[in-house]
Amino acid sequence: MRKLLNTLFVTSEDIYLSLENENVAAWKEGKILRRMPLLNLENILYFGYRGASPALLGACVRRNIGFCFLDQNGRFLARTGGIIRGNILLHKEQYRTSEDEAKSCAVAAPMIAAKIYNARAVLMRGARDHPLSVDTELFKAYAADLLDAAREAARTTSLDELRGIEGNAAQMYFSLFGQLILTDQKHFSFAGRSRRPPLDRVNALLSFAYTLLAHDCASALEAVGLDSYAGFLHRDRPGRASLALDLMEELRSIYADRFALTLINNRIIQAGDFRQMEDGAVWLNDKGRRTFLSHWQERKRETITHPFLKEKILWGLIPYVQALLLARYLRGDLDGYPPFLWK
Repeated sequence: MRKLLNTLFVTSEDIYLSLENENVAAWKEGKILRRMPLLNLENILYFGYRGASPALLGACVRRNIGFCFLDQNGRFLARTGGIIRGNILLHKEQYRTSEDEAKSCAVAAPMIAAKIYNARAVLMRGARDHPLSVDTELFKAYAADLLDAAREAARTTSLDELRGIEGNAAQMYFSLFGQLILTDQKHFSFAGRSRRPPLDRVNALLSFAYTLLAHDCASALEAVGLDSYAGFLHRDRPGRASLALDLMEELRSIYADRFALTLINNRIIQAGDFRQMEDGAVWLNDKGRRTFLSHWQERKRETITHPFLKEKILWGLIPYVQALLLARYLRGDLDGYPPFLWK
């Protein structure tokens, strides 16, 4: 198990990053504001436009430090990754699996089954903890339907059928998600998912969390020697890290959705932490983004018992562990891919 290293978040758009000896140097108006040793870093997430020096990007590649560029609204722009540490046999097996629908479905089915199971667990936890705030009977009825859907997903051998099951389950889950918002429902109302762009504060939080989670999953896959762009459920598309999107499916509700609910229900994020654009898009502002990122890092340092390994690990290592298990399955060390099932 590797140590959970730090992620450097650069949220000021007028900061320029460069390499100074073995340190990241943050420049502003011709002066160095801060230095951070590369040895202590696992990822750098840069929100802005000034950029970074080629020397720093090269150093990050050599040291397997992920570097992700996002705009001020948190939308993905580009990313670099470290040198892939896998071997040619693992790569070939991943590509062979990706090209074979039956083999792809054998990997994707447990991922989507786990996604549905975990979404159901989030709803059941909410109904148990706040029985007076939600429609308990409706939650129970949908929980039964979602359990059936998870079992059906685990059995299917067709990717198209799997996508249909996942879509129906997601619709059920998000139809109840708004009831889990317990405070300031005037400003944090939720009528359903809106993605590109997010059209309300709740969707802005979810989209930002999914962006960060996708980056973490891509970095984890590359760290264990897999190609984050060759997916199984998500098919090939230029510029899309399809396998990272596959891997994050089972983690969306328990990793990102619950985090967004915590920020809202504990009043950590306020209505004033957002800005609305003329086209209707809603994004976190600078203050809201800093608050989000600070608590995101704290969340990653919490511990949980991994359901398959039966060991306590940091939340921030879950993507890495799941990537490692996926690599072991593709190498033939495991009979099946063990998804993350939250309890």
